[in-house]
Amino acid sequence: MMAEDDASFEAHVNLELINLYRLTQPAAMGSCFTKQGDEDDFDEKAEFVGGNVHIITTKDQWDQKIAEATKTGKLVVANFSAVWCGPCKMIAPMYVELSENYPSFMFLTVDVDEMADFSSELDVRATPTFFFLKEGKQVDKLVGANRPELEKKLVAFSDTSQVKDG
Repeated sequence: MMAEDDASFEAHVNLELINLYRLTQPAAMGSCFTKQGDEDDFDEKAEFVGGNVHIITTKDQWDQKIAEATKTGKLVVANFSAVWCGPCKMIAPMYVELSENYPSFMFLTVDVDEMADFSSELDVRATPTFFFLKEGKQVDKLVGANRPELEKKLVAFSDTSQVKDG
């Protein structure tokens, strides 16, 4: 009986340590690390669509949009998210709104489950993760559903773009 209680206690402590570790990581606030349980991915993708946001489901689509942005001189803002991720759902309508407010940027959304290998190649470890790309190269990154920081980066890139263009 004692060994079973010890094992149960140890498992509980390990779980608490994992949760504590997640809370202490910089990306923990407003981010999802892994899919929890059997969460359904049913038609929740609608939350991630709208405005000037392009949904990317294949590497070919990604390459095409990056080439298009490079040709037109647009900065790409790529949101790597998941339909089961609470913070992703929270920021999705704001991301759509930002895409309408910043038409000089190209806004992409990539589902990390649909494009798992590609997401891993880019070292996406939490969702949402926002990449900022110029001419196909990463120039900045933001992990977490932090609207003020996302807007701050967009304003900074917008100002930089206007200086170069103007």
